Amino acid sequence: MSYFDTDWAALTVNDWVGMIVTVIVAVVLLVAYILVFHPKNRENLESQRYLVDGVDGENYLRENT
Repeated sequence: MSYFDTDWAALTVNDWVGMIVTVIVAVVLLVAYILVFHPKNRENLESQRYLVDGVDGENYLRENT
């Protein structure tokens, strides 16, 4: 038995839940990273840059482009 062997039968419910949540969060973070930094998504993300600011953001964008 080596140091990195895992006794899968000894894992408790809490261990399984924690492992599943960790894997899901890692996958979601990876997908978000890819979507944000992929060059083909730049136009779509830039078009939503001032979305939170509403009309003020649209006016700012119109004046400064």
